[in-house]
Amino acid sequence: MTDPDETASEPASASTADSGAATTDSSTDGATDADTFRVGIHVTETELRFVVNVPSDIDSGWTDPDAFQRLVERVTWEQLDQRATLQTVATNAAEGETMFLGTVTLRPDETVVDHTLRVPPLDGA
Repeated sequence: MTDPDETASEPASASTADSGAATTDSSTDGATDADTFRVGIHVTETELRFVVNVPSDIDSGWTDPDAFQRLVERVTWEQLDQRATLQTVATNAAEGETMFLGTVTLRPDETVVDHTLRVPPLDGA
């Protein structure tokens, strides 16, 4: 069953979004009107899924869930090498595991306020 707050996009193969896993960021240089989205890659038996955790108290300025999902995805792959990131996840994560890449903080006007994105560490690192 799909959560009504879920939206999807397909960069790695498929995508899901979970509500409530991130919070509005009010500590980033007056970014009280920005929302912080947690980003990860979920491993299934057949694919890697790009996931975006959506804040439960998301700003009402985000009127199109697909649009902000695509924006979070675009910002993620502008900051990280997509191929290397997905290869690292595929090599090091077990089926059913989600490796989180960090967060992206955005305003509804599509301004990137901040991010903490990084390629996940290798096992044993």
